[in-house]
Amino acid sequence: MTGKSLTEILGTFIIETKYENLTEEIKDITKLSILDFLGSTIAGSKTKAGKIFLKFIEDLGGKAESSIIGNGKKTSVINAAFANGGCCHILELDDIHKASTVHAAAPIIPAALALTEKLNLGGKELIEAVVVGYEVAIRIGEAVNPSHYYYWHNTATCGTFGAAAAAGKLLGLNRDELVYALGNAGSIAAGLWEFLRDGAMTKHLHPANAAKNGVTVALLAKDGFTGPKYILEGKKGFFNAMAKDANVNKITLNLGHNYKIMENCFKLYPSCRHTHPAIDAVLSLKDKYKIKYSEVKKIKVYTYTAALEITNHFNPKSPYEAKFSLPYCVAISLIFGKPQLSHFDKQLIFDERIKNLIDRVELNTSEDINRLYPQRWPAKVVIEGALDRFEEYVEYPKGDFENPASDEMLIEKFEELVVPFLGENKCKKIVDIVLNIDQQKNLLKFSKLFLNQN
Repeated sequence: MTGKSLTEILGTFIIETKYENLTEEIKDITKLSILDFLGSTIAGSKTKAGKIFLKFIEDLGGKAESSIIGNGKKTSVINAAFANGGCCHILELDDIHKASTVHAAAPIIPAALALTEKLNLGGKELIEAVVVGYEVAIRIGEAVNPSHYYYWHNTATCGTFGAAAAAGKLLGLNRDELVYALGNAGSIAAGLWEFLRDGAMTKHLHPANAAKNGVTVALLAKDGFTGPKYILEGKKGFFNAMAKDANVNKITLNLGHNYKIMENCFKLYPSCRHTHPAIDAVLSLKDKYKIKYSEVKKIKVYTYTAALEITNHFNPKSPYEAKFSLPYCVAISLIFGKPQLSHFDKQLIFDERIKNLIDRVELNTSEDINRLYPQRWPAKVVIEGALDRFEEYVEYPKGDFENPASDEMLIEKFEELVVPFLGENKCKKIVDIVLNIDQQKNLLKFSKLFLNQN
């Protein structure tokens, strides 16, 4: 091959991206993305899976370099990135980018936070790192979608590249070193969907490893550990190995002009994002027509094929399986209204009201909707009663960048997740610092907020 490799082009972009050249809109959404990450991570750390992550890291030990958000203790930068990345993804409330199907925060922000703290850098450097991390992960995700997504979890695979980019930016790597880091990131990027069969905890491990591995390859590159230049487009590289129809142009199209973090979507319900368009449609119909679930004869959902490949579960047996069950999410929305964490309680998932309503759900693919995916994730819901028929189509669920959640909504979401564990006073301090994080010359004051947790 001749000419610059895609990793060289991305490396140049990473180096040239400067806080001063970012728009206020980019800075603002980056801060909200960090806040949203923290809410999911703090609450996720209190779950069974989160406690396993924290115990594992505590047992490993390690030099006190970076904060574990879930318990306020310090550990090595690698271990902190791992723990925080894993805890963020547990509740299914972390952000998502549609066209790439990447939950960017979970692998990228913990890598960036851990290194920012270790290197005694400040909020401006953190913002730069998060922006380039999102850009790299999302562009690679767009290039391999949708075929890659059938077997591979994009957050795990593409997220590793993003974490490496963020870490490399903070370490001040030169272009050759960034090529090494991205090359090695691609070689160890993995994460398969098979866990869905039995509702295993594996999905939480994906961003944990992506964050850890991103920091690892960047640190190795800093010391001259080499990596492949053509890891993306090479004959035996990422695209050829892991996608049927990679679109190489997605990597460079408007690079440095249209920032992908501006397309970030925030989740307002604690379930797989593929369920959200149908949830919004059900909530709208329930509100408009005062529908009583007991009078419903049939609920027909029309969506895109990829959604049903992930959420076509009619008999969830665990809270996590319920989060990936479109019939379950539709049923609880009609019965209770807006889905809450409590609606995925282990006991509630076997409630006869829910099971009976699930039996009346019918899932369908729509070719018209399929043509819109992955740039759009729509759903149409038809609810039939004895005499009435109601229909709603949702193209952009609330939280999509085309139908954005307000700053107030995202702060409220954070408070709902965090106040029960850290209290109202500490919660408000975190919000204030994060929304003004570019004023922090180092993150010491910020990290202290997570120390001495009860």
